[in-house]
Amino acid sequence: MEEWWNALGLFMQSVWCITLFASLVFVIQTIMTFVGMDADGGMDVDLDVDSSGDGDGPFQLFTFRNFINFLLGFGWSIISFQGAIENQFLLILLAAVIGVLLVMAVMAIFRFMSKMEQSGTIQMANAVGCKGNVYLKIPAEKRGEGKVQISVQGAIREFDAITLGEELETGAPIKVVEVVNDSTLLVERF
Repeated sequence: MEEWWNALGLFMQSVWCITLFASLVFVIQTIMTFVGMDADGGMDVDLDVDSSGDGDGPFQLFTFRNFINFLLGFGWSIISFQGAIENQFLLILLAAVIGVLLVMAVMAIFRFMSKMEQSGTIQMANAVGCKGNVYLKIPAEKRGEGKVQISVQGAIREFDAITLGEELETGAPIKVVEVVNDSTLLVERF
C-alpha cells in the first residue's frame, strides 16, 4: 500500500485525499439524511444564491452539501480517467464539468422530490362544492351548528356546519355551499 501511495505523485495523492474526505463526508451526510438528523441549519453555508435566481427557493447553489457533491464528481473523475487522459489540464477540466453536472443532477433530484411533498393543510376554499354527510344534526335556519364529514383534498374531514333551510338529520347527504369562517361551513341537502 505504501509503495502504491509513494508512486502516485503529489497531484494524485492530493486528489485521493480530497476524494476520500469528500466520500466520507458524503456517507455521513447520507446516513444523517436517512436517519432524520439532517437539519437545514446544520452544515449548509447559505450565500443567498440559488439556481432559480429569486433568492427565496430552498435550493441554494453554494452549500456545503453541493461542495461535497462537486468534490465527489471531480475527484472520482480524475481517478477514473487518469489513465485515459494524459493531459492534466484536460483531465482537470473534464473532472470540473463532471463535478458541476453531478451537483446539477442532485439538485434536480431534490427539486423533483420536493414537488411530491404535500403540506397537509386544508384550504377551506376547496371545501365549496364538496359533498358529504351530516355527522351531528344541524338545526334549521342558522339556529345552531352541527357537524358534517366531507371529503376535501383527498381526505375525509369533520367540520362545524350551519344551514339556511330545514333541519338536517344525522346521515343526511349534504353539499357545501359556502365557507362561513375558518371552521364553519354553510351546507344544504344534496
